[in-house]
Amino acid sequence: MTGLALLRHGRTAWNEQGRLTGRADIPLSPAGRAELARLRPPAAFADATWHVSPLVRARETAALLRGTADAAGCRVDERLQEMDFGAYEGETLSALRERLGDAMRENEDRGLDFQPPGGESPRSVQHRLQPFLRELAGVGGLHVAVCHKSVIRCILALAYDWPMLGRPPAKLRWDCLHLFELEADGRPRPRQMNIPLQARSADS
Repeated sequence: MTGLALLRHGRTAWNEQGRLTGRADIPLSPAGRAELARLRPPAAFADATWHVSPLVRARETAALLRGTADAAGCRVDERLQEMDFGAYEGETLSALRERLGDAMRENEDRGLDFQPPGGESPRSVQHRLQPFLRELAGVGGLHVAVCHKSVIRCILALAYDWPMLGRPPAKLRWDCLHLFELEADGRPRPRQMNIPLQARSADS
């Protein structure tokens, strides 16, 4: 059996402002760093192989949780990058909906095929993730990937056959790990969502 636990990076200034953050390489905010410095992965993931998006907010998150320098010991994988939001990068959804009106509503109603001008759709993100999932399935063992909200949602959609329309099939907390089992072909199946990080002891 192959297990894959997904974790979103810590908070950034753009997250705190509700801005869409795709490929913009925004670091963690001071509050985001402070939160993560007090936490560590659950003991059950002590022997997991760690993978991380190349974006700095993900690498900082992995380093803080593992107590290492710049995600040392993690496998950096380009396929774990956040969805490319193209022309929507740095915008808030409320501002886009107000400015674009029906065009934005129609785009959002496309679900997996929602696509910002010059950016990616969730379906295209799934396509770039599927070889990564198949590779892990072939290796076996337990893995943790520090990545991004859209990446996690895209894997959730694969696991539940969710077209990304209406409410998601599981309510995710973005400060928790979300564990999936990978079938031999890399298809994810939900195992346990919302596994909390643990408080770091004074001597750890």
